Amino acid sequence: MNINFSGLEVSYPTHRYPVFGRKGMVATSNALAAQAGLDMLKKGGNAVDAALAAAACLTVCEPTSNGIGGDAFAIVAFQGKLYGLNASGPAPRSISIEQLQARGYQEIPKYGFVPVNVPGAPAAWAALAERFGKLSLGEVLAPAIDYAEQGYPVSPILHRQWERAFQIYSKNLKGPEFKHWSDTFTPAGRAPRAGEVVRLPDHARTLQLIADSRAEAFYRGELAERMDAFSKEHGGFLRAEDLAAFQPEWVEPIGIPFGDVEVWEIPPNGQGIVALMALNILRGLDLQPADSQQPRAYHLQIEALKLAFADAQRYVTDPQHMQMKVEDLLSEAWAEEKRKLIQDRAVLPPPSPEVKGGTVYLCAADSAGNMVSFIQSNYMGFGSGLVVPGTGIALHNRGHNFSFDPQHINCLAPGKRPYHTIIPGFLTRGGEPLGPFGVMGGFMQPQGHVQVVMNLMRFGHNPQAALDAPRFQWIRGNQVQLEQTVPPAVVQQLADLGHEVTVTEDNSGYGRGQIILRSGEVLVGGTESRVDGTVAVW
Repeated sequence: MNINFSGLEVSYPTHRYPVFGRKGMVATSNALAAQAGLDMLKKGGNAVDAALAAAACLTVCEPTSNGIGGDAFAIVAFQGKLYGLNASGPAPRSISIEQLQARGYQEIPKYGFVPVNVPGAPAAWAALAERFGKLSLGEVLAPAIDYAEQGYPVSPILHRQWERAFQIYSKNLKGPEFKHWSDTFTPAGRAPRAGEVVRLPDHARTLQLIADSRAEAFYRGELAERMDAFSKEHGGFLRAEDLAAFQPEWVEPIGIPFGDVEVWEIPPNGQGIVALMALNILRGLDLQPADSQQPRAYHLQIEALKLAFADAQRYVTDPQHMQMKVEDLLSEAWAEEKRKLIQDRAVLPPPSPEVKGGTVYLCAADSAGNMVSFIQSNYMGFGSGLVVPGTGIALHNRGHNFSFDPQHINCLAPGKRPYHTIIPGFLTRGGEPLGPFGVMGGFMQPQGHVQVVMNLMRFGHNPQAALDAPRFQWIRGNQVQLEQTVPPAVVQQLADLGHEVTVTEDNSGYGRGQIILRSGEVLVGGTESRVDGTVAVW
């Protein structure tokens, strides 16, 4: 299986070359996590062991984006077959729109206990280790435990993310239940500075309990009891019964053909279907490698994503509540009808929310051909602003993605999973694994997936250049944000086409991605130039 790397000379202001290896590769947004994953490969572990070690380390070394109390999804290529795992937790059984209305709520808040669903990440680690891992969960989590106990130095970009979160949370977290967040993550009354060593001893103890019990302590033991007690103390809805009932779900990935490859995502309740719907529209449009940085290429991708988001917001939620079949949304008939709606100028779509994310994406590959696409998140940075006392568990706020409208398909309901933003991607060629990819960042994620796949498969870029290329982000209506690396002539011409364009100096809102592709016995990796991305290779 060979890849055309004719795009090796593609250059952008942040351009780097891809990384090559043969025995193994781990790509993450944090150097310490990537190296921890590579250490598992050198110990005799496989790609799953490597991915889990990196994922656990990221809860310690990048807590601004994920944590033990978040959700996770994975696509695993194991012995040539793709497996999907949905470890997104449902809303508590005791919550309802009616109860929230009785308490005076008119919408689902971002912070506090109301948006807290059952966390799924620890269950994902245990399920993946049990089914595919070669090493024990204790071995896999050991590097994360060590960093939590002994400490690690904060990188400049991590400091920037932490400082941003500190400013937001200082303004919005009011009440005694939030004290434990500041005690855990800003004990000095400020965000840690670049180069400063951070230690998270409660986090270390919790990870050890998860390792020793294969996550049982989190869902049916000491940690579950602590979460239950904390929730009861502050009028929350999460209970031990909700945790005990949770099991991650093995699912069949969904995909579409795109050129000579197949693109795969996790099915709803995740929004990976948005990327597939947009790519399904785009595959029927004439775009050549030379069009990469032309206004028409931007315009068509933006318009295709608008149409995909509009239907996803209308139909996507927990699959048990969906009224539209996935296969219908991915059909050629659907795509052809949407292509007819694309005009030469920007067209207003139905409204879609703008929400910033807080997520980590990583991928790993081993010499046996096994590969992992893995993503986990607390959402909106640190999540709900709640940390369970004595545990370091920052609870996510994924329930904020529910609709408060009882007539909406994605309305809040007991035991229901919401429309979910985090999505791992995967590519195959002729049914054979080609490699994992992903771009993290709220509703930017399917937009990033589309742009990366287009760069790789339509515009001929190598993995690193596909990530480095200038990005756009559709916000709502005709509002589009562009990175300042987008050519000025393109910016002006998009404005002439009716797009309400804003060029941003801050590139933190355009996602953070990783890619590993296999070419014969060689692994080729790219990592995000917008953050502290690292490809650890053997």
